[in-house]
Amino acid sequence: MGDSTDIKWLPEPEDKNYPAAQSYLGLLHTETETIGLVKKLKDAKVSQFKAKDIFRAAGLSLLGLSNFHVDKDQKKIKEGKPLSPLLLVRDPQNGKLVIADGYHRLCAVYSFDEDALIPCKIV
Repeated sequence: MGDSTDIKWLPEPEDKNYPAAQSYLGLLHTETETIGLVKKLKDAKVSQFKAKDIFRAAGLSLLGLSNFHVDKDQKKIKEGKPLSPLLLVRDPQNGKLVIADGYHRLCAVYSFDEDALIPCKIV
């Protein structure tokens, strides 16, 4: 950590991120609820949160740097290629944050700077 690499971001999530979020959220919610959440994510404005705060709210572990997808995203960061913002869903019933899409990107960013501000859509 502590690398001074500038992390670049796309202004909006990529279209392919929404089906990925829908697939994951479909494991946690009914089909109707999942479709509604994805629609809300598409309509949400982009906001920013620190990488370390997203991890704390989600209660997830940092994936090892040997993970293929984390490594791929780290290479994008080093090459100056922009990453897609994360898609997040609040789960107040369980007091957690669900990372619907972008877990590997979050891990890659955290390995450079845990205080990095990460663009997200959150509902």
